[in-house]
Amino acid sequence: METVVQIAQLLLALSILIGIHEAGHMLAAKAFGMRVEKFFIGFPPKIFGFKKGETEYGLGSIPLGGFVKISGMIDESLDKEQMAQEPQPWEFRSKPAWQRLIVMLGGIIINVIAGIVAFIILTYNTGDDYIAKEEVMEHGIMVGAVGEELGFQHGDRILAVNGDDYERLSDLIEPGVFLEADGGWTVDRNGRTFEVNFPKGFINRLEDINLRRDLFDVRMPFVVGLFGENSNIEASGVLIEDQITKVGDTEIQYFDQMKAALAPFAGGSVSIDVVRDGNPMNFQVEVNPDTTIGFYPLALNDISTKNYTFGEAVTKGTSDAFGSVVLNARALGRLFTGEISARSLSGPIGIVKLYSKKWDWNKFWRSTGFISMVLAFMNLLPIPALDGGHVVFLLYEMISGKAPSDKFLENAQKVGMVIILMLMVFVLGNDILKLFGL
Repeated sequence: METVVQIAQLLLALSILIGIHEAGHMLAAKAFGMRVEKFFIGFPPKIFGFKKGETEYGLGSIPLGGFVKISGMIDESLDKEQMAQEPQPWEFRSKPAWQRLIVMLGGIIINVIAGIVAFIILTYNTGDDYIAKEEVMEHGIMVGAVGEELGFQHGDRILAVNGDDYERLSDLIEPGVFLEADGGWTVDRNGRTFEVNFPKGFINRLEDINLRRDLFDVRMPFVVGLFGENSNIEASGVLIEDQITKVGDTEIQYFDQMKAALAPFAGGSVSIDVVRDGNPMNFQVEVNPDTTIGFYPLALNDISTKNYTFGEAVTKGTSDAFGSVVLNARALGRLFTGEISARSLSGPIGIVKLYSKKWDWNKFWRSTGFISMVLAFMNLLPIPALDGGHVVFLLYEMISGKAPSDKFLENAQKVGMVIILMLMVFVLGNDILKLFGL
């Protein structure tokens, strides 16, 4: 059911983003007097459609794209019959190059605007909840399996990342930090300072790990937050919000210390000291063979909150929106240099993971805003059949004063369609291989 919710969110997001993208082309074309023959969300076969004026509007059964057909434009329809006729005043090819350029940029511009608006509204409505550097420095980090591989230990305090200071825990593990050549973290361990560098190719592992679980998180002072089913600790008399201070002879301050302290008593019982309303108490608790005792912790870390005025939200939201594009552009550059494996590219199955397993509108719009910015960036790439390919040819025409021939544009369109089809097959294959752990 969780996967169904994620897929539903992705399909809704794609329908919205592709719809407004194609609407950007259509509205610009109509504004310059061009005839728009078709406007479709999704690819054929057609589910339904209707005609209003000169334009047929419809919904296709394959919800992974969309298209707008503008008279006199060489596009994926490859309408040779129309292109063989004399140009008409209402056709794309009859209009000045600057007007055609605006039409081709219309979809990209709309996606950028939509992405920025989504980031601004979310920033204004939700603000930021974060763990400040002061918490990391006070308690240190709790290390996961991947963090142990890199050489971290529980309690390490991180001073900097890539040589720069930081404000929040999230600054240490946001994807952009891993794009720095020879990057890493500056760590303090019991007064000794040293570097933990990113291993070669580490960025290729990011998609397969949860950074705050598998790499590191802030160390967690805690109280008993919730009991599990058939909880041993509940049966012993411990209550929710009791603070565990000792397991056997081991002092306990952080949750990561619990498992190691319980391990020697697996399958037996152990004495546990707690503090309840300032009063120390002791209980004898049965320990399961897997070293659990049946509770979930409630973290006592201080969470910092920052709210934004609308003006501040405009600045930060816009910065975050364009930051996502810069991040993807840098990652694409590393892909071409071979520093990032092509296996890191994801298709629809991988993109589904951007969405929450439970429907959350704030998270939905955050992911959708991000995809809108990425969609704009990808469409601007100078590949024939993408908007960016048309933009390159139009810029050439405006600079040289000579338009490429229809035959050249037709062949370029075919090449671009093949490139895009091959890329789609590749990323879908990547997704399938990842599903099977290959």
